[in-house]
Amino acid sequence: MSDARVAVLMGSDSDYEVMEETVATLREFEIACDVHAMSAHRSPAAVAEYSSKAKARGIRVIIAAAGGAAHLAGVVAAHTPLPVIGVPLAATSLAGLDSLLSTVQMPPGIPVATVAVGKFGARNAALLAVQILALSDTGLEKKFDAFKISLSAQVAEKDKRLQEKIKAGAAGTRS
Repeated sequence: MSDARVAVLMGSDSDYEVMEETVATLREFEIACDVHAMSAHRSPAAVAEYSSKAKARGIRVIIAAAGGAAHLAGVVAAHTPLPVIGVPLAATSLAGLDSLLSTVQMPPGIPVATVAVGKFGARNAALLAVQILALSDTGLEKKFDAFKISLSAQVAEKDKRLQEKIKAGAAGTRS
């Protein structure tokens, strides 16, 4: 059993360009993850095997990213009792809309939490995994609370700079 609590699966190794945002975010919270490329269409047996045994290996949340038909998250969810978070990727001329719809339109009984397309979704998938894990980990809960406070502080600082810029601009137009 490894120390990974989150699995990050993607349909292709080329998806890592986006999904490294997920891995980096999990590392910010000191959460080990197990990262693999596997395809719902090209390696369905591997997806089923990995998904069905993930919980026994200590995985608590699975993040699955795919573009196009984007069936990976649904196939994973069909084979595990663990929460699955789907990250739709922009892989076709439809800019991720096809992936978003494929990921979010799961039939009753096979839930997949779905986040935004691309890097925003990749980061939010990791943050959602952190929130899920924090339900039973007070240390992680405190880290997440501090993260939320830092977001608020960042917005306050940006507003302060904006107000200074507006004030300086207004002063410059009076002369």
